[in-house]
Amino acid sequence: MVYSFKVSLTGIKGFHRIYHLSADNTLYTFHKQMRADMEFPQDQLILFKAFDASGAVVARYGLFDLGNGAVDDITIADVVKKGIKSFVYFYDVTNKKSVNISFEGEVPGASSKSCPMLADSKGPNPIEFENGYIAFEDLPDDQRHLPSESDKNRKKSLDALLSALKDEDDSDEDLVGGDDEDEDDDDEDETSLRDDEDGMEIFDGSEDLTL
Repeated sequence: MVYSFKVSLTGIKGFHRIYHLSADNTLYTFHKQMRADMEFPQDQLILFKAFDASGAVVARYGLFDLGNGAVDDITIADVVKKGIKSFVYFYDVTNKKSVNISFEGEVPGASSKSCPMLADSKGPNPIEFENGYIAFEDLPDDQRHLPSESDKNRKKSLDALLSALKDEDDSDEDLVGGDDEDEDDDDEDETSLRDDEDGMEIFDGSEDLTL
């Protein structure tokens, strides 16, 4: 039998982890899998605080037996049999750092051979939220902008900039073209002058200028 458990953070929509656990997996096995996947510290005391459907605390499971059994003695089958619906899992008891775990039910047709396994993941690890990371889903409505909308706005700005640059280039080309025409006119005047000089008759004063 395979069961699904969802790991979440209080008040944060942009994070979850879905785990599939077999009936014979222990809470200690679950703890080690979460610690590896979410990079929880390895040198801290841990605790599973168990709740029933009404939200009442029914048990506490730690590395040592606190009266209800140690985590390596309690299997997922035991959890289901006791009617436990959720946990607060303290991955750092000293600093009171925790995540929420809810029992989601049986996973029909799933194979227990691959368990425990991370079936689905959303958002970065909890440490990132501690450092100030805010997921898109958790932003206020007035600060939410879909990537497509941002892309459109950026494209409009880029198109406007390229258009302005093109107009500027065209103006520069007009100015350059005008200078070329003036230079061509100057060249033609110089050529005409040279032609006139070459064909000009030289008078020495002895010619009859009355004809």
